[in-house]
Amino acid sequence: QVQLVESGGGLVQAGGSLRLSCAASGSIFSINPMGWYRQAPGKQRELVATTTSGRTTNYADSVKGRFTITRDNTKNRVYLQMNSLKPEDTAVYYCNYGTDRRNYWGQGTQVTVSS
Repeated sequence: QVQLVESGGGLVQAGGSLRLSCAASGSIFSINPMGWYRQAPGKQRELVATTTSGRTTNYADSVKGRFTITRDNTKNRVYLQMNSLKPEDTAVYYCNYGTDRRNYWGQGTQVTVSS
């Protein structure tokens, strides 16, 4: 069984920074992707950034150049450094771990960016 626990969300002014952390436990393999998704009120959940083994990364166009995903395979953690935050980044951010059988999700952490 895989469990994901996010932390690091909060309220920040536009232009500020936050760092999200996700701690994974259970059967975690570095070959499987981990990443971050977000869901704003009234919108579908969308990909923010993913990484496989901490080397191959993929970002949504809306966050390229502002967000950085990193992964520590020794600690089974994935991080999301968010800089130059905008009000449109406001959402619940979810950690994700994907296998060939299913996706696992954390409980989410709220990020609110005020203008």
